[in-house]
Amino acid sequence: MSDAKTAVKYAEENKQEEQKREAHEAMIVGRVIGWIFLIAAVAVLVRDISAWLGTGDFVMITAGELWFTLDNGSLNLVQAVTQRYVLPSLWDPVIVTILLWPALLVLGVPGIILTWVFRRRPRKTGIFRS
Repeated sequence: MSDAKTAVKYAEENKQEEQKREAHEAMIVGRVIGWIFLIAAVAVLVRDISAWLGTGDFVMITAGELWFTLDNGSLNLVQAVTQRYVLPSLWDPVIVTILLWPALLVLGVPGIILTWVFRRRPRKTGIFRS
């Protein structure tokens, strides 16, 4: 009987450790994605500042203009797929509105949120450890 209890206890501990490991991996992925967004936002900021220094006018590039500059074919494809197969009203006004926002904000705000939500937290120690 004690062997069965030991086996059940071991299985439960093993399952808890596996869940902790999976949660830790998800946290890492979330942080990496957040940092990618932040790095892209910084690159857009550098682009905006260099354009400002070159022209004398500070104009932030929109998300749609940036996407079109990087890969206009994928922008057209996403528009067609969204309007034909997903939901036509999702493209205009929702996605079009987002594409008209400054790319710095479209990339930076999700980056800040992701890096904050998936930040490293101090380990719980002592009597309050769960």
